[in-house]
Amino acid sequence: LKAKGFKEIPGTDALTGEFNGGQVGLFIYTNNNKVWRIAVVDAIGMGVRDTQIRFNSLCEQFANNPKYVYAQDYQIPETEDVSYEITVHKKRYEANFYQVYSSDSTSIQNKIQPILQSKYTEEQLKSPSEDILSEIKTLWTKYADEYIAKRHVWFMISEEYGKYRILMFYDNEYNHANGEEL
Repeated sequence: LKAKGFKEIPGTDALTGEFNGGQVGLFIYTNNNKVWRIAVVDAIGMGVRDTQIRFNSLCEQFANNPKYVYAQDYQIPETEDVSYEITVHKKRYEANFYQVYSSDSTSIQNKIQPILQSKYTEEQLKSPSEDILSEIKTLWTKYADEYIAKRHVWFMISEEYGKYRILMFYDNEYNHANGEEL
């Protein structure tokens, strides 16, 4: 990160620099010396409309990037009064995306292949019936969810004293504490 121009913030474990066209603070969280979260926080608070535009722009950038998958459109309608919704209704604006790697397909295939081979003949797998195809789809979904959920990228709008910021988190759940030290 330092090679990319990030500089240490004196007296903290944080860095500051430019990310995706804006000045940010960058915070690294570890567990057993392994990074489990990187938080990227807008360095300067903005007005609500600028933040809404930035939020929607990030939604669009992630949605158009083939390295990510998502479950819904998180963009905020132009007509929505974000300030009112946050202040009065305590609404939380958050978008969730999941990183996908090409190696995930191989890993998933390696997990489901023995399951399928133990239940079906090679001939059945070469020309699967609708029931077998349904089972294959169910297995793929189950194991894909397992892999994808471990690499969560999400961001939200945060309000503080009338200024708004985007807080973005890159989570690697493979490195997150799971109570093993209890």
